[in-house]
Amino acid sequence: MLRIQITKRTDGGGVLRCTRPDGSITWQKQTQRQATHFALHDLTHFAVESALGFKRGFYGLIAEGWDIDDTTGKGARGRLPEEAGEVERVVGLFDMERAGGVIYTAEEFNEHSPRPFTNDDLTRVRKLRGELFSKWFAVEPGRALELEFRH
Repeated sequence: MLRIQITKRTDGGGVLRCTRPDGSITWQKQTQRQATHFALHDLTHFAVESALGFKRGFYGLIAEGWDIDDTTGKGARGRLPEEAGEVERVVGLFDMERAGGVIYTAEEFNEHSPRPFTNDDLTRVRKLRGELFSKWFAVEPGRALELEFRH
């Protein structure tokens, strides 16, 4: 199980810290300007990977031993696995929904998705993401949201 901690810093920045089952850690600090986007993006990754059962998305790779910097595809591990690229595109679609204030139908979503999803699939992701966002917005500066990702 991967332990995830997203800290809302008092200066407006954020920190993503992941502790693997073996106790090793990878982390990333976000500036104030980046913090809001990345916290919601990282929570969307959690919702997509958990609700849709992806094993080798962002958090799956971290659980396998990848460092956060490696997940850009430009790190020591080289290119991302195909599934990780698919997950990033799916997360990007959910990010576009959030930014645009729209909810895509499954048909609209699937026009741009790397694989088709049902309305039920999308509803599961949106429900979990909504719960995670509510928890995040309730986190006080200087505190953290903690999650467990089952790989």
